[in-house]
Amino acid sequence: MAACTVTASVRGTEAAGARLARKLVPGDCVCLIGPLGAGKTAFVRGAMRALGAKRPAQSPTFVLAREYEGRRRIPIVHLDFYRLRVRAEERGLLDYLDGRHIVFVEWADRDPGFAPRGAIAVRISPAGETRRRIRVRP
Repeated sequence: MAACTVTASVRGTEAAGARLARKLVPGDCVCLIGPLGAGKTAFVRGAMRALGAKRPAQSPTFVLAREYEGRRRIPIVHLDFYRLRVRAEERGLLDYLDGRHIVFVEWADRDPGFAPRGAIAVRISPAGETRRRIRVRP
């Protein structure tokens, strides 16, 4: 069953990410889907802050992956498949699904074979100029 939230601002989108992050454990993978400018990075930024990342999340669009360290030294990975031209497996990105990391994947639908069983799907859609509809499906 999917949970749906509507946010009114970037801060609200970040807060939605933080709420989800409080439930995450190593081995979890969050696959984010939505159009350009929908708020995927804002959602991850809020989640990273809640996970205790020592530096703010930045979009990994041009580097594909950024690694962070959260509370209790939990490794967090932020992936972005927007510019991915080959399968994630060919780039070695499946290595992050080792059960030790918490993984966030923007544009996860660009490589449908990537999402592991049990991945959490987050679909973000614009619902007005600043409003966003966020649907989380475990």
